[in-house]
Amino acid sequence: MSEHTPKYITTTLPYVNDKPHMGHALEFVQADSLARYWRLMGREVFFNTGVDEHGQKIARKADEAGIPYQEYVDKYAAEFNKLKEALDLSYDAFIRTTDPAHEAAAQEMWRRCAARGDIYKKKYKGLYCVGCEAFKTETDLVDGKCPDHQKEPEEIEEENYFFKLSNYQDYLIEHLSKEGVVVPDFRRHEAINFVQGGLEDLSISREKKRMSWGIPVPGDDAHVMYVWFDALTNYISTLGWPEDTDGIFKKFWAGGETLQFAGKDQIRFQSLIWQAMLQSAGVEATDTVFYHGFITSGGHKMSKSIGNVIDPYDLVARYGTDATRYIMLRHVHPTDDSDLTWEKMDEYYTANLVNGLGNLTARIMKMAETHLDEPVAKPETRTFDAEFYQMLGELQFQAACDIIWKAIGELDERITNEEPFKVVKEDKEKGQQIIRELATGLYNVGRVLHPIMPTTGKIIKEAVLANKKPENLFGRLDETGG
Repeated sequence: MSEHTPKYITTTLPYVNDKPHMGHALEFVQADSLARYWRLMGREVFFNTGVDEHGQKIARKADEAGIPYQEYVDKYAAEFNKLKEALDLSYDAFIRTTDPAHEAAAQEMWRRCAARGDIYKKKYKGLYCVGCEAFKTETDLVDGKCPDHQKEPEEIEEENYFFKLSNYQDYLIEHLSKEGVVVPDFRRHEAINFVQGGLEDLSISREKKRMSWGIPVPGDDAHVMYVWFDALTNYISTLGWPEDTDGIFKKFWAGGETLQFAGKDQIRFQSLIWQAMLQSAGVEATDTVFYHGFITSGGHKMSKSIGNVIDPYDLVARYGTDATRYIMLRHVHPTDDSDLTWEKMDEYYTANLVNGLGNLTARIMKMAETHLDEPVAKPETRTFDAEFYQMLGELQFQAACDIIWKAIGELDERITNEEPFKVVKEDKEKGQQIIRELATGLYNVGRVLHPIMPTTGKIIKEAVLANKKPENLFGRLDETGG
């Protein structure tokens, strides 16, 4: 791929059976940071996200609430779309799997897989977990219950359509043998182990009389599509596939570099089932799937019963948008599980933003405003950008942030060691030169903050070029209702 190849970035589609949680926010912010980085590098970027709106779990929730299905998903889709403003997300598309164009694309995916001979119908009896929207084997269960939802699966017997996933065992081994198709690499080996353990054909329909909320199976109105077969197609339907009237699919998927973000529990769906579906339909495989870890709180999985659930909107209310992005990108490991508590986040916010970046900006710009006759010139030479952007390009979000905060620490240390506020009174020219260099260094911090904290970066750059101390970047928690 050349340095001008278009970039396609997508998150998974959250299931709209509840409000957004921290895992959703993490995935969105990671993807957004990378999209902003690629745009800075001059790439054309298509950044997709959206919501998954079909399936039995949603139907049951809507029935319990006494709300029509479409009204129910409209409500929760709006909750997820509000994250765009709350987290300052720059996505190009917010797809809903109830969109007519997506439904048509999902049906075309079905037709192409069927034409390949990869879809057949048979009677099936199995254990079904509504929470996972998936059939389970006895070996998947712990003490007879789904380990993720702590409920016994339902025994279901019906006639379903199946996708011949078993046909793609050799293809998937070959696909997964290429380094870089899964990041981090240990997840790639997990995916290989899944395949080597043997692939069973996948049930991809539900009888409409039992579960009507789904996309109709082409040519059989008695069945609707299994929610995963439907939802996975969003990654290309959002680009206009299959008609591709505007050439967006050709540019970003067929001719671009494709990257999907997903949680670590998605390997089977994103790197096995979806890649097999694409191969069956004659569509190019995803270039890379990046898997992030989970966020726990106080050493436990977030749970309403434990009372340790942290709402991303509460983070924004307490710390602000950019500070929330900072916490997600610097204090959550990109690929491993991380633990967050309000106490930890308060400490990160106060130490690194209020007393760190915020205080440094105020000190430098106060000196500049007081002692410089004119603003420093916009610096043409970029400092530490190469390593920073390398880390971002490699999806090492924490390492990229650490490089920024190392530079912040060095600027702070220089003020302490050289005391330009004193030097400028004794040797004006020398003091002014130190202050100019500090202001230039601060501008470069603002420049590289753009993918991480876009508004903060902009404020800092504008302040330097206006030679004016900005309002405090970060209020103390007792001033912000914290």
